[in-house]
Amino acid sequence: MDVERRKEKDLWRFYFLLIALLSLKTYLVYRFEFTFSLNGIGEELFLMINSIGSIALLLGIGLFRKQSKPGLMLAVYFVLSALLYCNILYYRFYIDFVTVPVLFQFGNVGGLGQSTVELLNLYDPFIVFDSIVLFWLLKRKGLHKLALSKKLKKRTAISSVAVLLCTAALALIMHPLLFEKSYDRELFVKSLGAYTYHVYDIGFNSFTSINSAFADDTELSEIEKYVKDKEVEPSSYEGIANGKNLILISLESTQAFMLNESVDGEEATPFLNKLKEDSFFFPNFYHQTAQGKTSDAEFMIDSSLYPLSGGSVFVRKPQNEFLSLPEALNNEGYTTTSFHGNDREFWNRSEMYETLGYDRFYSKKDFNVSDENSINYGLKDIPFFKQSIPYLKELEQPYSAKFLTLTNHFPYLLEEEDTMISLPETEEEVVNRYFATVRYEDESIKTFFEEMKAAGLYEDSIFVLYGDHYGLSETYDKALGEYLGKEIGPVEHVDLQKVPLIIHIPGEDGEVINTVGGQVDLKPTILELLGVEESKSLNFGTSLFSEKRKDLVIFRDGSFITKNLIYTKNTCYNKESTSKTNRNKCARYFGDVQDELDYSDQVIYGDLLRFIQ
Repeated sequence: MDVERRKEKDLWRFYFLLIALLSLKTYLVYRFEFTFSLNGIGEELFLMINSIGSIALLLGIGLFRKQSKPGLMLAVYFVLSALLYCNILYYRFYIDFVTVPVLFQFGNVGGLGQSTVELLNLYDPFIVFDSIVLFWLLKRKGLHKLALSKKLKKRTAISSVAVLLCTAALALIMHPLLFEKSYDRELFVKSLGAYTYHVYDIGFNSFTSINSAFADDTELSEIEKYVKDKEVEPSSYEGIANGKNLILISLESTQAFMLNESVDGEEATPFLNKLKEDSFFFPNFYHQTAQGKTSDAEFMIDSSLYPLSGGSVFVRKPQNEFLSLPEALNNEGYTTTSFHGNDREFWNRSEMYETLGYDRFYSKKDFNVSDENSINYGLKDIPFFKQSIPYLKELEQPYSAKFLTLTNHFPYLLEEEDTMISLPETEEEVVNRYFATVRYEDESIKTFFEEMKAAGLYEDSIFVLYGDHYGLSETYDKALGEYLGKEIGPVEHVDLQKVPLIIHIPGEDGEVINTVGGQVDLKPTILELLGVEESKSLNFGTSLFSEKRKDLVIFRDGSFITKNLIYTKNTCYNKESTSKTNRNKCARYFGDVQDELDYSDQVIYGDLLRFIQ
């Protein structure tokens, strides 16, 4: 009997040891890996305890059984530690948390691939491998299946639930709209803990995955009215590129601050700097991508809908009905194509392009790709553009051709012979290499324009060049600030989310358009310039040329930018002074921001565009 009691005590000690270790480990990760903004000692203390209830319940999977299984408890401990480490790796570059769709789409996007090495630290094994020591301890104590007191197990389960509910209640007191703003993952994890967030994420994605089965056309009427009210009259630029071929160039990971940037007197983007002087240039254009990154940018430009908060529409909803840019152009007699020097299945493009209405997708199999002309994720940009010209010559005009550049992709690898600029000397090699690959990308665009002119394809085309998403995440703000000679705070970081937008129409004079806009606005902008009207439409964006459009850029985490304000990390800032301002100035936009994101999600999750007549 004494032996049984001793084993029972040992098992309870083991259970509480796992709770203590995982809670401590989680808190240390919160403080030293995640960059939460904390206001005062209260939030600091709350951060220490917000995961205890969920950890106790999840470890209880091995405890609250008829016969408690310490081995199962340790298995759960290992899984939760591994999940924590997945979040660390993902957060180190993306400053975001893993979602269920991200885990399922790794096969489509190639995971982290070569990028993973850049994200590893020497202490990383300790985050997961403590499970080996605990396994040894389990064996040493001889802990096996054991029937514990039902009364004590019940009390423990009730206590765990109580701690979890108290944590949730306190979180809701501090943030009453927490569940309405669940797309703000940082706020959710900071408030309820990483493990509660993941349980919620599983439930949320399970629910939304069946939304389309229960959707009907009545859900669409309110959204159509909202979008209709946003529409603006055509600008004076309508139809100035009528009948021209459309060339879309996605500038991989290119941020606008690189334009006019120099190292030792050498320009990082000499060709783009010159091109924007003879083009429509938009200095206040922002990327609005979420976890789908390049595929999100493509999706917004092709659909004028917002991306999903978790995962990529390309991977999650490729069977939906969309009112796309290619479809609108097809109706006007355009041949619609896309060019990419990587595998067809990367970001599930092969299936999604068919859904969006592309006539032809030129992928890696259509190019001559070798070890000599490829690096990192695929074919280098210069040979990519050169090899694309013969295909363009064969296309029936008018046509649209989207080119997805690739060389300027994290972790920004480039051979010495392709390096065309001196590198800055910051503490982060990723930042230094970024300048080299941006310079190479710029040279590839120059090569493409020269090839287009030589092939006689230049004059009859309109060129739209846009950055798809950031290249240097918040992880590299310190090193980038070192180079730029300024500290990068929340306002400066938002400013770094600007990406280039250059619209070049041969024969048209250059002009700077200062409107504040984002990628969701690009589809109606392009259609206006081409003079193309959609037979069926539902666009959340409006033409960037319109003087009557509302200057409002909405990001997937609920932050936003207007002409004078920046709302980020739940704080309102004056854009001009970069200082905090009265929250009420931003509050007037909260309704529109919430409506836009919710309406767009309803369209996508419910596949509502199938009901448009």
